[in-house]
This record gives sequence, structure tokens and C-alpha cells, in this order.
Amino acid sequence: MNLRNLLTIALLPASLMMSSPSTAGEGHDHGDNGPATNADGPQRQPDGSVFLPKPAQRQLSVRTMLTVQSELPRTAELAGKVMMDPNAGGKVQPTIAGRIEPGPSGLPSPGQAVRKGEVLAYVIPSSGQIERSNQTALIAELRGNKALAEKRLARQKELADTIPRKDIEATENEIASLTARANALGGGLSNRDTLVAPISGIIASANVVSGQVVDARELLFEVIDPARLRIEALAFDPAMAADIGAATVAIGDKRAALTFVGATRTLREQALPLLFKANDASLSTLAIGQTVRVFVQSKTKVSAIAVPASSLMKSPSNQSIVWVKTAPEKFEPRVVMMEALDGISVAVTAGLKAGDRVATRGATLINQVR
Repeated sequence: MNLRNLLTIALLPASLMMSSPSTAGEGHDHGDNGPATNADGPQRQPDGSVFLPKPAQRQLSVRTMLTVQSELPRTAELAGKVMMDPNAGGKVQPTIAGRIEPGPSGLPSPGQAVRKGEVLAYVIPSSGQIERSNQTALIAELRGNKALAEKRLARQKELADTIPRKDIEATENEIASLTARANALGGGLSNRDTLVAPISGIIASANVVSGQVVDARELLFEVIDPARLRIEALAFDPAMAADIGAATVAIGDKRAALTFVGATRTLREQALPLLFKANDASLSTLAIGQTVRVFVQSKTKVSAIAVPASSLMKSPSNQSIVWVKTAPEKFEPRVVMMEALDGISVAVTAGLKAGDRVATRGATLINQVR
């Protein structure tokens, strides 16, 4: 056997091993096969659109609306604050310093209904020991002078035939004056300041407890009529006050119509305060000082498309978009330019055309499809 044959025989097992496929044992495969994909499920397409089958649309409760071009008022969103109506609210403050005592029905609690003129509390005047001692001494002196004057009057009446009538009358006047002065000083020591409700309504705030020492002009109670509240909004464009067509306020998921009362002529923090009121009790659930959003619509119009605010989404590049249904199972993102309208809807001025079908419900879930 020659050398060539020997080399062929030696290399034959190696060639057989290289040519035969090798398989890993059970449980030792490397997962070369890609993950299985569901071609019938929601998918984001390469062009950014979303394929959303009909079953998925029903499961996600997707709803759409047909857009309509119309003339809409320009709207500005302002920061507002709930305020008390000066004709339907009031503050209770003592005129003297003293100690609080409950009224006939006890001290009122916040939220309690009260009637106009109802006694809320009493303020017992407080005075220093020296002042009280001086008043007591002066009362004793006046009472002593009154007693002497009464005895003198009795003697004068016994001698009425020899004493002029004017002397008797002068003594009587002196007794009346001494009596009034003593009563006034005595009342200053014992009288109390009665705090009454200025209007019929509810207690908005109560800042007292029994026995509390308060100063004069200190705010103790606030009484409001919850059906007659007002809203103050700050406008940084003073010209807006002359171009107000309508206004609404956001109360949770609802909106309440407002009536423009007027605007001040003094800027506050470089803004013009605008005052609004409601024609019904729609503001009764709000609290004094609560911040709200006020949507002021001007009298000028702009050609735009009204869509729900829930239709607006953010793209990966942080642009405002809406999802438009271009086919029964296809949604495309549209970049839009919009303005505020009434808090529930927005006015789209660019990016949409009349007849587009915009996703109004389930837009957030469409935006999350990857």
C-alpha cells in the first residue's frame, strides 16, 4: 500500500465527522429559531401606522368620530380662584378683645347651616386688674354720691316751701346722671359682645374654641351662601376684558357656564383680575380659595375642527398627534396644531381636514401599540 492510500484512510474519519450534522442533546439547544409572531394581532407598521384588527378594536373599546370644519371661538385658559360673593357672604369679627363663650346652641361647626341674626358666640371683655380696680372704685364713688344726693333731695322736698324749685330739679338731675354713669361703668365690666351671623348660609370656617382669648377685629367665622359663589381669573392681556363672549369653569370632568361680571382697573401681579359668577348652584361643590381652570371664549372666530381633548396624544418626538382611522383596521398618526376650546374639546387648526375619522376613545391604547 503506497503512501497516498495510507493518508486517505487516515483522513476518512475526520471528513465523515465534518460532513455529518451535529445535534445537541435534549434541553441543550440554543434557540436558533426566532420568536413566533402573531400576524393577526395589533402591530406598529414601519411607517408609524398601527394595524388594529376588528376584534382588538372591540376589546379596547375604540370609538371614532367624523370631523367637521366649523367656525369656533378663540379660547384662552386662565387660572382662577373661588371667592365669596360680597352680597351673599360675610365675616364675623369681634369689636373688643376678650374671651369666647358659646352661644345658646353652642359654638357652630364648619358646614353647619345658620340663619341671619343667629347668635354664634359671645365675647366677654377682658381688662387688666388695675383697670378693673379703678372702674370698681369709680362705681363705688358714684353710688356714694348718688346716696348723698338722694338724702339731700329728701330734705329739699321737706322744705319745698322755702327752697326754690330749681334747686330740687337740679338735685333730681344730678341723681339721674350719677345713676346713668354707674350703670354705664357697671355694664362695661359685665356686658359682652354678641357675635351674630350676617347672612343665612353655612359656616365656611370657624377659628374659635370655648374659652379662647381673642383680639378685636380677629376673624372668627366666615359665613357663605354656597349657591352664590364667584370666580376670579387673572388675564395677562388687559384687552381680553372687552372681547369676552362666553366662559366656563372646569369642575372635575364637568363644565359649568359662567357669566362675566366685570374687570378691575388695577393690575395684580401684572395681570388683570376678571370676575365671573354662575347663574345656578353649579359652584356649590367648590370651596373658598380653591384654584380652578377658567376657559374664556372671545367674540372672534377661527376656522377649526373640534375634537375631544382625550384624542390628543404625544408622539415619541413629543409632538401633539391624533389617530386617524384610514382603513377598517388601520390607524395613522397625524401631527396637529390646536388651541383650547372649553376644557372638554380642543380646536384643531392644522393637521386635520373635514371628513377624517378621529379616534376619540381608546386613543391612549392605540398609542401604546408597538
